[in-house]
Amino acid sequence: MTDNDDLLRRVSAKASATTEHLPPPATAEEVAQAERVLGFRLPPVLTRLYREVANGGFGPDYQLLPLAGEGRTVVREYREVRETSGPGTDAHWPADVLPILDWGCGMYAAVDCRSPEAAVLLFEPNGIGDDWHHAWYVDSERLTDWLETWLSETGWYEEDADEDGEMRTWESAERRLAD
Repeated sequence: MTDNDDLLRRVSAKASATTEHLPPPATAEEVAQAERVLGFRLPPVLTRLYREVANGGFGPDYQLLPLAGEGRTVVREYREVRETSGPGTDAHWPADVLPILDWGCGMYAAVDCRSPEAAVLLFEPNGIGDDWHHAWYVDSERLTDWLETWLSETGWYEEDADEDGEMRTWESAERRLAD
């Protein structure tokens, strides 16, 4: 068993224990279709979450958006934020950054699909004006660490979270928004 196998087993157990109606996992075809529509591959751990745990509906607070299906999905959210961030507009959402969780108030958790470790970013646009690169923070260098934080209930979004640590800005934001 690999470390990721153990992590996914624990994520699945917590998802089942904390979610009344967990959706079935995404199919291989749904993942392949999502990647075709997105135009990039999902990081392996993210693929395994959707294929082995559930098609969204679990995770921190508002829970991961579904990858595929009806209504709001990560594919639809990505296409929407990219369309409003295209040429001739204020670029605010970089390519290959997949919104996976809507925190509310315009905030998202997103996975940088170009990052080898699938870094999890926080998009927090409130009060930043037109300097969109200031809205991007690194929540976790690795998706696996972000999931461990959820499992241990120590994330910044937890009621009893340690308020001392500040999230660092995503240094690549300005460059990636210019791409």
